[in-house]
Amino acid sequence: MAESFFKSLKSELVYHQDFQTQTMAKQAIFEGIEVWYNHQRRHSAFGYLSPFDYYNRQVQQVA
Repeated sequence: MAESFFKSLKSELVYHQDFQTQTMAKQAIFEGIEVWYNHQRRHSAFGYLSPFDYYNRQVQQVA
């Protein structure tokens, strides 16, 4: 699963930008993970929910 994550991160974020500094690259990757990957991108392993939505659904089922 980690390999799939890094493949997606590289192909959908990193390879499409030229970063002027390492700090800019780190910030873009952080935002890409927190904003896009965890909250918007749908995952087949989670029934095509985002990780955020999947987590919230699991919490609601337990409560």
